[in-house]
Amino acid sequence: MAAPFLTAEWRSLAMLNYVVDPALLSPYVPRGTELDSHEGRTYMSLVGLRFERTRVRGLWIPFHSHFDEVNLRLYVRRTVGGEVRRGVVFIREVVPRWAIAAVARAFYGERYVALAMRHRIAGPVSEGGRTTVQYGWRVKEQWAEIRLECEGKPVQPGAGSLEEFIAEHYWGYAAQLGGGTLEYRVEHEPWRVCRAAQSWFKGDCASLYGAALAACLKTGPDSALLAEGSAVVVYPGRAVVSSE
Repeated sequence: MAAPFLTAEWRSLAMLNYVVDPALLSPYVPRGTELDSHEGRTYMSLVGLRFERTRVRGLWIPFHSHFDEVNLRLYVRRTVGGEVRRGVVFIREVVPRWAIAAVARAFYGERYVALAMRHRIAGPVSEGGRTTVQYGWRVKEQWAEIRLECEGKPVQPGAGSLEEFIAEHYWGYAAQLGGGTLEYRVEHEPWRVCRAAQSWFKGDCASLYGAALAACLKTGPDSALLAEGSAVVVYPGRAVVSSE
């Protein structure tokens, strides 16, 4: 097995989930994969999270180990030798430092951009009670923001549930400039989640996501979850071979 490319902790994942027309997401589906769905519905998620204790190839990089990320993602699947690999494709990822964005673009071909960011986390995510999580990113001098509130302790998602579909993915796929696809594996323990009592997105993100997807975000999420997160390991990518 290859040595990890990145190790970190992903914490306080606020997941706003939208049911969308598959035709809107089809242009973002990498070659060799297909759109995944849950109970006949196709989802797109806007996710804010904290990176903590981040190391790249085992190295700690000063001022780049703790930071926010907000990503817009869709869900795909790929079958390899009878194994169904359920994965994530990122439409756009926002981080606060240009070096982080540059490394992700260079090694994975991901669509990263560096913007000013901020967050607020109030309440014990793992212990129950009331928790409020907010992530903000500045787009053209205006702040966009997601906010989620939940109560109670997070629990393990039920098998076949929407919560499991959204939270449990162990593969990432990225379309490459030459038309190919990069596949990479992500390891983490199953996440406990809680459903949001309230959630919303505000801001104008058409310049980041395009007018059609930005309009979807303004309709309000169909569901929202808070995942407490865990340690993660991201492995180097490999090119998808069409004959597999």
